[in-house]
Amino acid sequence: MPLSIFLLVLAAAALHASWNAIVKRGPDKFLGTVLVTGSAALLSALVLPWLHFPAAESWPWLGASVLLQVTYYALVARCYQQVDMSLAYPMMRGCAPILVALAGAVLGERLPPSAWLGVILVSGGILCMARGARSGQLRLPLLTAAMIATYTLVDAQGARLSGNALSYTLWLFLLSGIPLPLWALHRQRGKLLAYARQHWPLGVAGGIGTTASYAMALWAMTQVPVAMVSALRESSILFALLISVFLLRERVTRARWLAAALIVAGVLALRLA
Repeated sequence: MPLSIFLLVLAAAALHASWNAIVKRGPDKFLGTVLVTGSAALLSALVLPWLHFPAAESWPWLGASVLLQVTYYALVARCYQQVDMSLAYPMMRGCAPILVALAGAVLGERLPPSAWLGVILVSGGILCMARGARSGQLRLPLLTAAMIATYTLVDAQGARLSGNALSYTLWLFLLSGIPLPLWALHRQRGKLLAYARQHWPLGVAGGIGTTASYAMALWAMTQVPVAMVSALRESSILFALLISVFLLRERVTRARWLAAALIVAGVLALRLA
């Protein structure tokens, strides 16, 4: 993988972990997710007038992704209500790269052996962080992982057909960011407005982070195989691990630190692929 793309995807990983931590740190995980998605939609609406429309061939993929993304946001909020970030995040993100790589192989996207090694090490290291979890804690994270793999493949194809990955990304965040805030306004209007007045800076920061992170990743997917970008982006778990320890004050075992070493090895393998 070229160094410039490698560093760009690592930056996207750091941003991705940051917005997840913002949701987890807030007192209401669902309303925190609503603020992040709403802020991302507003940011996209401000920038889109200056960009060209994505090519028409990409719009069916965009429409499918909007439905997947809305479901994903709801699942993330539910996961963080029921499971610690240091467990939910590894499970959600660890399974997705393997699923993406296997689906990509079926669809004809070939990876060199070093890339397969990197994907396996990254996913394996991430999944090792979830050792010891009760089976009842794994259902939502695993369902979310399947959703991540699906929208990743859909968006990679959409971005490649769009002719403009940034425009595609912003349209995606605009359209997918509208339903949750509207639903929350209908069901919890007073609570949402009060929450927004108190926590809007976190929502804006999360909206910028998630939009920039995904735009970087989608552009990278137009340049190199999807599975490589997907796996490298999931190295965000390394950043999430540090955030969970130093900001969220969650306890992290020695086994998870050792699992982080596997992820680092996988990142290096992807760099050399």
